[in-house]
Amino acid sequence: MAEELFCKSAAVLIKCKDCEDRRENVRLTVGWQSSSNLAHKKDLAVRLTDDTDPFFLYNLTIGEEDFQSLKNQQGLLVEFSAFPQRFIELLDQCIREQNKEVPRFMLQLVTQYPALDRIPASLDIIETNPFKHLTHLSLKLLPGNDSDVKKYLAICLQNMKIENSSLQERLHRTEEDLTKRLSITQQTLAEKSKELDRLRNEWAAHTNLLANKHSQEVTTEREKALQAQTQYHHQLEKQKKETEAAHNQTLQQLESRLAEMEAITKDLTERKYKSESSIRELKAKLVSMEEECQRSKQEVNSLRKENTTLDAECHEKEKLLNQLRTRTAVLEQEVKDKEQVVARTTEVFESTQEHKKNLEESLEQKQQQMGKLEATVKSLSEELLKANEIIKKLQGDMKKLMEKIRLKNTVTMQQEKLIGEKTQMLQKEEQELKEVQQSLRQKEEEVCKLQEQLDATVGKLEESKQLLKTNENVISWLNKQLNENKLAALQETPGSFEPSTISSSNLSRPGAMHNSLVHFSPFQLNPSSIPATEFKSGPSASTPTLMAASLKSSEPVGLDLKYLQKREGGKPISSRGALLQKASCPSSAVSTRPPVPKQGNPPTVMSAYFPGQQPRLPAS
Repeated sequence: MAEELFCKSAAVLIKCKDCEDRRENVRLTVGWQSSSNLAHKKDLAVRLTDDTDPFFLYNLTIGEEDFQSLKNQQGLLVEFSAFPQRFIELLDQCIREQNKEVPRFMLQLVTQYPALDRIPASLDIIETNPFKHLTHLSLKLLPGNDSDVKKYLAICLQNMKIENSSLQERLHRTEEDLTKRLSITQQTLAEKSKELDRLRNEWAAHTNLLANKHSQEVTTEREKALQAQTQYHHQLEKQKKETEAAHNQTLQQLESRLAEMEAITKDLTERKYKSESSIRELKAKLVSMEEECQRSKQEVNSLRKENTTLDAECHEKEKLLNQLRTRTAVLEQEVKDKEQVVARTTEVFESTQEHKKNLEESLEQKQQQMGKLEATVKSLSEELLKANEIIKKLQGDMKKLMEKIRLKNTVTMQQEKLIGEKTQMLQKEEQELKEVQQSLRQKEEEVCKLQEQLDATVGKLEESKQLLKTNENVISWLNKQLNENKLAALQETPGSFEPSTISSSNLSRPGAMHNSLVHFSPFQLNPSSIPATEFKSGPSASTPTLMAASLKSSEPVGLDLKYLQKREGGKPISSRGALLQKASCPSSAVSTRPPVPKQGNPPTVMSAYFPGQQPRLPAS
């Protein structure tokens, strides 16, 4: 081969008709070789050989024309120039997977053994999957004849000779290098042995000199030590007498100090009992504070539950709002004169929602403050426990001191130092107790303030609930009045309405009348558009008065354009209603928001618009 691209051994499954299947390691070589055809420069050569069997030889040469027929037969998508690289990649995948129990890619050689009349063998690259065996490539290889085998054996012999010569040259070089190194190491060994002998002689002479010097120095040092020993003995006797006299004096001084220390210990025990009584009082206060905290937590939980119920009611009322907006679009001709009322009531609803948000924010702040208070109470309890432990330690130290005083065997200077440290510790503990008492008083004041704020927020919540109830009563009464007015209008002019609103068949059914009447949610109506006579007369008043009052109003009637847009959960209003709205609703018909009081009880919807009148409301 002119240019070798791939040469590796791989496990190949060899299948024969007359013998059993076997798996052997076969060397695969792929490369380019010069072609005999002048039109094509190179052909692709594939060779299969076995290192153990020199007569195992299969060859294949593929030119460009042969590759085109192979491409058409097996449906290949690769050109001749890229085919060797793809073929080598497939072979590498087979080599990687050959050691697995169930290899995904495998090489298979199908032959007729023994080879008869140069019948070609097929080399297949197979991919296994759970469904079937897929053959990616199948190449027809011809077994080598005698001349091919001879050529192959000659090439192998030539390669072996070249390798043998190269190995002999390398062996000769290594022998020369080793002999040179041996001679060098022998020379260095001789030099080092000479140096060792010389150093040994020098060391022996040096050790003899040192031994002589050492013996002389030892004798001189012994004489000096004897003289020093006699001097130290005389000095020690003198010091002994002086220390005995000083010790007697210190003993007398210590006995006087002992009497003073006993008096001090009595004072300390009295202070200890006083501190224990104060600690008990503090513990009782702590227990009461914890009970108050638990009560406040229960109240906060109840307030949260009430808040969730209020949120659910608001959600339901918002759903009713969306339904009523779709109905108002269908009944636009009858509800045009109620537009200002709806605008004002929506503004009141927004103001109440803002008030509710403010209340929720204040509740969250109170909850955070309660959490901080709980953390401070825990820290105070931990500090009290630490103080108790320190007092117990001090008691143990006092007992030890008494035992030391009774025995009188310890050094007096150390006792004085220990007593000074203990007194400093006691003073520090007394200061810490005072600081803890002050912090407890501050926390009690803060808890009282928070309790007052909680009571105020609960009162505000109750007032807002009462306001919501009154608004619902007003709206139920207004719904009844509107339904009565609509029934009266239907009885007077039955032919003026469209058939989609109320028909005679619908009036006969009890459920249909309820669905066809107008219903308003708690924040859709404004009582300012209802005459004062209606509130005085109650729900039994006549409907024509309300109709006449609404017809006499000089302001133009009509729905605002915001009710004709598509809202969440509702349907868009028809184009007919939008045209009527454009014709009837001028831009000047805009309602103003009434002022919302900031202090005192929040007024009801009716009292905000009719300050001097008390409307009669139907029982809810």
